[in-house]
Amino acid sequence: MEEFLRYIIGNLTGNPDEIELTHSETARKVTFRLRLPANDVGKIIGRQGRTIEAIRCVLAAGAARHNQKAILQIVE
Repeated sequence: MEEFLRYIIGNLTGNPDEIELTHSETARKVTFRLRLPANDVGKIIGRQGRTIEAIRCVLAAGAARHNQKAILQIVE
């Protein structure tokens, strides 16, 4: 799941080196925390939050295959 997020977010921002992606994991839940430069946050959120919601939806579907729940947070 982490590789998927790095691939998608890296292609959306154009600066994959500036992405900080950390995660904490419990038995049934994975929380990803994403830290980006301020000028790239808008690209990830998208218009009316559609882009980030689409990323979260696909992430949740992938986590469900492993009987887990995945959460993606953007940290400023």
